[in-house]
Amino acid sequence: MSAPVREQGLALDGPPLTIADVVRAARAPLRLTLSDDIRARMAATRAVVDAHAAGETPVYGLNTGLGGNLGHRITPGEMAAFQEQMIRGRVVGIGEPLPVETARAALFCRTVALARGGAGISPHVHDLMIEMLARDVTPVVPGRGSIGAGDLALLMAIADVMIGRGLAVHGGRAMPGAEALAAAGLEPARLGPKDGLAIGNGSAVTVAMAALALDRLRDTLALHVSTAAFACAGYGANPRIFDERFADARPAAGQREAAALFRRALKGGTRESATARVQDALSFRTLAPVTGTMLAAFDAARAAVEVELNATADNPLVLPDDSGGAGAGEIHSTANFHTPAIALAFDTLAIAMTHLATASAQRTIKLMTGRLTGLPNYLSPVGGASAGLVPMQKTVAALHAEIRLKAEPASLDALAVSDTVEDVAPQSPLTIRKLDEQTALARWLIAIEALVAAQAADLRFGAEDAAARAGAAGGMLHRIVRAACPTLTGDRETGPDADAVHAALWRADTVAAIHDLFADTPSPISGRGWEET
Repeated sequence: MSAPVREQGLALDGPPLTIADVVRAARAPLRLTLSDDIRARMAATRAVVDAHAAGETPVYGLNTGLGGNLGHRITPGEMAAFQEQMIRGRVVGIGEPLPVETARAALFCRTVALARGGAGISPHVHDLMIEMLARDVTPVVPGRGSIGAGDLALLMAIADVMIGRGLAVHGGRAMPGAEALAAAGLEPARLGPKDGLAIGNGSAVTVAMAALALDRLRDTLALHVSTAAFACAGYGANPRIFDERFADARPAAGQREAAALFRRALKGGTRESATARVQDALSFRTLAPVTGTMLAAFDAARAAVEVELNATADNPLVLPDDSGGAGAGEIHSTANFHTPAIALAFDTLAIAMTHLATASAQRTIKLMTGRLTGLPNYLSPVGGASAGLVPMQKTVAALHAEIRLKAEPASLDALAVSDTVEDVAPQSPLTIRKLDEQTALARWLIAIEALVAAQAADLRFGAEDAAARAGAAGGMLHRIVRAACPTLTGDRETGPDADAVHAALWRADTVAAIHDLFADTPSPISGRGWEET
């Protein structure tokens, strides 16, 4: 038996779960505890399953086949064996496995969903899932195979480990599922009727992917606001555009919150004369509405994910009759596994991200345009044939094109499968994956914008005074950028500079410091932890 694993604790008897709970569960082993009321409800729904298993009424996945095999009846003597057969035949995920954190989050999401009783899972099978979370047994889950109409093809990789098959990570090492269970002092589960389907028929992978993607996006948006404010300082943009009276005059989605974030980011900076420029370019002037739209889309996505996280989305759904005797209740097929709300929310985020990226790219280009800034062209202090930072515009254009490509909605596409019974699908995991890829690309755009803004600030204010005059966020970022690379004094390799700035910006301590800056400014991304928002 392996050494004990230090674990966190979470009692499932309090307020609704949040994305913060998923993030914490993803990062370390977790001990779930169930209240007596939860265990009583699980026992009641299991009694309903047992009663129907002994009856004649057709129940999907209990005494019938799945999908196109719906018409095939399973006899009582075949039910337990059918659950293992069902698992083995549906481990069809392929490709690069999900990161261990994502797989652990998926195990967590399915475990807490089953605790609501809607699947009628056998308590001892559910207890094994609790122990796997606590003892650091994380199934290896393939990255592709779910179309968002439930994640059965991927969740069956979890079920496969639970019956002693498949692969799992334990102690940082991948090994056969049976070996991982044994190393943690656990034994494979003996499944009863409906248990295999209970484990696999949910949207836990979608929820886990979505929660972790939003966590990464939240950090990205905080750095976007800070970097865009830094660019405003380097450009000499008029900060009056963030006046709260302007946002109140047209309180579009998220605009007031975004304007407040920018006011906080620019606090303490040097204000350019309001007469210097009547109007700035739209990539500066529309920062509040463009960022606000993203904040509103972010909030909508978070709400959709947290609904799913706290839902009873099982198919079939077990409904106990609280006034009846043992086994009294109903089991009905539902479509609660379908997740179009998440898919549409993430497609919307992807489109909003493109607006954000376009404005970032335009700000970066305009910072290098001397006739607009009053600074040396290309931000080169030596002039003449010097390239300065202008070649970096090609890198910006390449990043922007890829981000724009990933804005194509994924939730519009579906093929009829399973003998054409399953003929629509929201493709939720795909919408999440491509947003996550966009986010990674946007982080590069933000790093380049910060690099260029630092050069502009040095030329505008002087390298010695730039941090003090660039505002709260700009000052912080200036110090970080200059610790990563020096001011450009002549042509040199600037790709490595961008690499160094990217690495510095996305360190955990940098991200935490940026969140601290906005802690007292209410918005969907404010505060260090999700529980504070």
